[in-house]
Amino acid sequence: MALLKILVFPDPRLRTLAEPIMDFDDSLKKLSEDMLETMYEGSGIGLAATQVNVHKRIIVVDISEEKNSPLILVNPTLKKIINPEKKSYSEGCLSVPGFYEELLRPSSVEINAYDVNGDEVNIVTEGLLSVVIQHEMDHLDGKMMVDFISNIKREMIRKKLLKSKA
Repeated sequence: MALLKILVFPDPRLRTLAEPIMDFDDSLKKLSEDMLETMYEGSGIGLAATQVNVHKRIIVVDISEEKNSPLILVNPTLKKIINPEKKSYSEGCLSVPGFYEELLRPSSVEINAYDVNGDEVNIVTEGLLSVVIQHEMDHLDGKMMVDFISNIKREMIRKKLLKSKA
């Protein structure tokens, strides 16, 4: 396994639309393992391939305390919003390090995806798992948590992150 470099906002590559995965081969399994290692190393609970400059539709998630229950979703799509009531969650992002924002998202959704072997997976999520999956799926569409906050706050974050790179 290998650690991958995480792109940091406002890197324009984070806005790239991810392409569907067609080949469920060993390179996909290696990518998912590398993404999990990178996510764990960064103390994250979710990571989209877009964040590591791989513009393919794959996300990894692990919300367990022990970091031993990874979920790998290939070509995930939102099948249905189960509970349209939106709940507020404090969201962070490995691509926006050090910043957390309260965002509203549907509290329960149904996701259709595939595992790394190409087998179809349908899951109904709620709570934190629902939020993390929706957050990571946004990355695959070139969206970020900063897109859901005010322009003034987004610009402040952009400036701070650019300054910290200098």
